[in-house]
Amino acid sequence: MTADGPARTVRWVDPEEQRLTEKLAEAETALVDAEVAVETLRVELDNFAHLHHQRLGPMYVRLDELDALIAEAVAARTGDPADIRRAVQARAVLDPELEQLVAEAEAESEPVPQAPERIRPDRESQRLYRELARRAHPDLAQDPDEVERRGAFIARVNAAYARGDLSGLQRLADEWAAGAGAETAPEPGSVERAEWLRSRLERLSARLRRLEALRAELTESPMGQLLMLLPEDPDALLEVLAEQLLATVAEREAELARVLAEA
Repeated sequence: MTADGPARTVRWVDPEEQRLTEKLAEAETALVDAEVAVETLRVELDNFAHLHHQRLGPMYVRLDELDALIAEAVAARTGDPADIRRAVQARAVLDPELEQLVAEAEAESEPVPQAPERIRPDRESQRLYRELARRAHPDLAQDPDEVERRGAFIARVNAAYARGDLSGLQRLADEWAAGAGAETAPEPGSVERAEWLRSRLERLSARLRRLEALRAELTESPMGQLLMLLPEDPDALLEVLAEQLLATVAEREAELARVLAEA
């Protein structure tokens, strides 16, 4: 007892445990940030791939057609076996079955299927996704059953985020809040606490390395390299690519006219 009231007991904190706790908190934050960044990049690449196919796909098909026509015209003029082989290879690039389906669709005046609608998760969807990843990510658990349960839940979260489904994410957030139970951790200061912290930190660090590798793989993919040319404005990038393709198509058409004139 002191003059100011009952004496308070000050709990001694193991410096190593404190250090591990701080590093674990940093790793958990970094993991969530990396998870959100990778999933957002995946969605952006899907969006860009859909737009790329929708807007530039016909131009690439036209280029393939012109290459085949030029090679065939050259082969017809020269009769050279090498030219004939090149003509066959150029024609093989075009899918005969696909050409037939498109011709039948045009004959019946049926609309050509369009690429899926672009999806771009809004800020609230990103906030909910980040929060759910922070709370429910399987790498934040250690018990095998809890890891499996969280993995199934996060798969549903990822699917809703990829669809840009804000209401679905909200329902998942309510579901987690109603049924989630935090994994039991050893009490601070206990003998098992430091080992538990080390094990958890090792798992999170390994997961973070895998996410960094996955992000690099997505960025270095053909579509990722294209998007990185102008990531802030993919629509403007597609316009630039379209102009370049149109110029190439014009060059091929002029070349075809020249080859046919020489025949």
